[in-house]
Amino acid sequence: MEVIQSFTIDHTRLKPGIYVSRQDKGFTTFDLRITEPNKEPAVAPAAMHSMEHLMATWFRNSRVKDDVVYVGPMGCLTGMYVVMTGTYSVEDMRGLTIECLKWILEQSSVPATTPETCGNYLLHDLAACKREAARYLDRLVNDFHSEYTKLQVVLSDGKTFADA
Repeated sequence: MEVIQSFTIDHTRLKPGIYVSRQDKGFTTFDLRITEPNKEPAVAPAAMHSMEHLMATWFRNSRVKDDVVYVGPMGCLTGMYVVMTGTYSVEDMRGLTIECLKWILEQSSVPATTPETCGNYLLHDLAACKREAARYLDRLVNDFHSEYTKLQVVLSDGKTFADA
């Protein structure tokens, strides 16, 4: 069995920023890394859920809405994935994400938080989401990172795998 490419990223050296996780089949998957894995606390589930609703709403209503395929949280709760069609660079995504975060900071409610519109409508925390958004915005503006540190993984058959 092959190693999943994202598992070859050295998460002990990964900084908050924006990374290209994958580019294939006409899609670009961006890794919007909000916290520093294994060194900082992950984003609280309620804050991440609110961020997902807000980011998905913003991206799917933005000038790039026709190219947005998916916006959603990482299982480890240290960031979000944004999947796009078309040609977008890390700098493009940085600009879009900065706009999105500024918009989030202006919001007074989270969209789609009723039993009819959300599968876990009670798991939201706008205040915590805004704190995370402000912190991530500061990092994207003042301490930007966009190059993965890769691991070299040796497979059971002796082959090496180093890609992201």
